[in-house]
Amino acid sequence: MRLVKRSTSSGRQTDAPVISEVLLGDVPASALSVGTAALVPGAEATAAIAAARAAGVRYFDTAPYYGLGRAELALGEAIVGVDRASLTLSTKVGRTVDPDSRQWHFDYSRDAVLRSLDASLARLGVDRVDIVYVHDPDNHADEALATAIPALLELRDAGVIGAVGAGMNQWQVPLRFIRESDVDVLLIAGRYSLLDASAAVELLPECVERGVDVVIAGVFNSGILANPRDGASYDYRPASVERLARARAIQRVALEHGVTLRDLAVAFSTAPSAVASTLLGVSSERQVHDNLAVWNAAVPAEVWTELSQLGLLPDGAILPS
Repeated sequence: MRLVKRSTSSGRQTDAPVISEVLLGDVPASALSVGTAALVPGAEATAAIAAARAAGVRYFDTAPYYGLGRAELALGEAIVGVDRASLTLSTKVGRTVDPDSRQWHFDYSRDAVLRSLDASLARLGVDRVDIVYVHDPDNHADEALATAIPALLELRDAGVIGAVGAGMNQWQVPLRFIRESDVDVLLIAGRYSLLDASAAVELLPECVERGVDVVIAGVFNSGILANPRDGASYDYRPASVERLARARAIQRVALEHGVTLRDLAVAFSTAPSAVASTLLGVSSERQVHDNLAVWNAAVPAEVWTELSQLGLLPDGAILPS
């Protein structure tokens, strides 16, 4: 549930970013959230998390799969001594990390879920996390619905965790999850972006109907919407000539109006009413400040009108207001 929406106006803002409070299920979070997949333990990670917190970000997402535990360790180090009540933490289960071999495998069984969560708590150095997502059950939906989700719902109902969700790079299986289980939140990566708004056709409207909150990630589609250079990636693969051409055309319109392609990508992600939070990954303190500047950019309404008239917005696009 979004409590305060970002507004769209003219020009770029230079004031401190305004990061509103939101709810994911019943869990307080922030409209801008931080992804920790690229973090490694050390001073740089600690400085990045501190900078985000100082700006008003309270929601930090991680997973055992990220760096095979290193991201959780980095986040854990960064929040030592921080008031736990001021933080919202999420992690994931399903991509299970073997602590001895440092390898991972898919396992959505009840025992694996509980073991994975215990290991995450140890790496994070906390006694609870607020949200737990089932991680990438694309080819394991039946098992996840039969075992992982019920195990997490039991923990939620017992007050051990605050909310249950699924995190994926598609919209079809998440649609099944909200229809067949009592999840509170979805983390959807790459399927509501300036190049692919497919989640808006069926998934996001049904989330609104069912009261399921959505966190949008992957707004740059793994690079092309941050910098559409030659060799840019789209969904972790080299982008096609057609996608590069479209991204560059969108970028030209943005620059003509005094904003950047990254500004547009982030603003676009906030438009659907189902979306409560936009998750941007960080690897350094500098990237945190870059993300905050993008978050604070005011995109002129004329940009969206022009992109629509030029046919540069994807099917299902919901225009920011």
